[in-house]
Amino acid sequence: MQLRKAIESKRPGKLSKGVLFHRDNASAHKSVLAMAAVRDCGFELIDHPPYSPDLAPSDYFLFPNMKKHLSGKQYRTDDEVISAVEDFFGGQVESFYTTGIQVLQHRWKKCVDRRGDFVEK
Repeated sequence: MQLRKAIESKRPGKLSKGVLFHRDNASAHKSVLAMAAVRDCGFELIDHPPYSPDLAPSDYFLFPNMKKHLSGKQYRTDDEVISAVEDFFGGQVESFYTTGIQVLQHRWKKCVDRRGDFVEK
């Protein structure tokens, strides 16, 4: 419920249409606890095809952009790394995340057009 409240406070009205929640097949994302949180928020789950990192926004968009941002910097502690990652994601404007989802739509279409073959090899 904490996630739902955060969305309601940061993006009023966005939940009235319902939320499609996309997750990859990482075991932590498929855990009973994670699935209960998705269900408790009332989100509709979009299943992720197995072995399809080309359709996971974290793999093709989020992490490559974060990697560029962190490249060449040195961190002495885990806390410094955590802080840098939090600053990166927290400092992004809404259009950054919108772009990642728009690219996902394009990649889904490409995957369907290729009959399930990898979008990017």
